[in-house]
Amino acid sequence: MNLKSILHATVLVVDTQASVTFYRDILGLAVDTRRPEMGYPGAWLMVGAQQIHLVQLPNPDPVTGRPAHGGHDRHIALACDDLADLRARLDRHAVAYSVSRSGRAALFCRDPDGNALEFVEV
Repeated sequence: MNLKSILHATVLVVDTQASVTFYRDILGLAVDTRRPEMGYPGAWLMVGAQQIHLVQLPNPDPVTGRPAHGGHDRHIALACDDLADLRARLDRHAVAYSVSRSGRAALFCRDPDGNALEFVEV
């Protein structure tokens, strides 16, 4: 057996539309309209050939008390080609972020539900 790639990562959200606004309008991800009715709200977002699934279900994890720096929390790491553009987008929308403490060209932010995201310039 050879595992070849990650197909999607799922994050729990409180408000699907607010989260879609963040991921689509700020981060620039396209919504995959092929998501079937699943009995609960959600959305699929395209990240290259992979996806992030937003799932509006009760969150069993605490959303407060998480580390200020997303690199010290569970997170999804995404490759990007222009970190300066991403930083400008986050600044325009007043989204807080921190830079990588490893010295890499990377930054971390949180979505509206506190899910940590890492962006690495490649």
